[in-house]
Amino acid sequence: MKSIEVGTTHVSTTLVDNLNVARVVGSGDLDVFATPAMIALMENAAMNAVKPFLDEGETTVGGEMNCTHTAPSPIGATIEAEAVVEAVEGRKITYTVEARCGDTIIGRGRHVRFVVNAAKFMAKLL
Repeated sequence: MKSIEVGTTHVSTTLVDNLNVARVVGSGDLDVFATPAMIALMENAAMNAVKPFLDEGETTVGGEMNCTHTAPSPIGATIEAEAVVEAVEGRKITYTVEARCGDTIIGRGRHVRFVVNAAKFMAKLL
């Protein structure tokens, strides 16, 4: 692993469709962007922010997510999630994450990921 720079960012984007709404995901009854889908998009942004710093065979895994989801988004809306590296402590990376629908912040929080060797990690599965 190369030295991960604090302030490194990445933005991941998705379109709200019939597959990532609360009713289909199982987190609610309405056809609005699901909270689990928003969290997955935030994690995707965090994962991709540090990919250029990883050695071959390394990846990151999520360890903690603490966020709010404060506004609904309809089918057809474009959602952007941005992750910003806030701190790096060895293999632990802490991010600030934020999701937007246009100019509206729909969610924000903090996320922690850990750098792991993918093969060793998978060998530990129960």
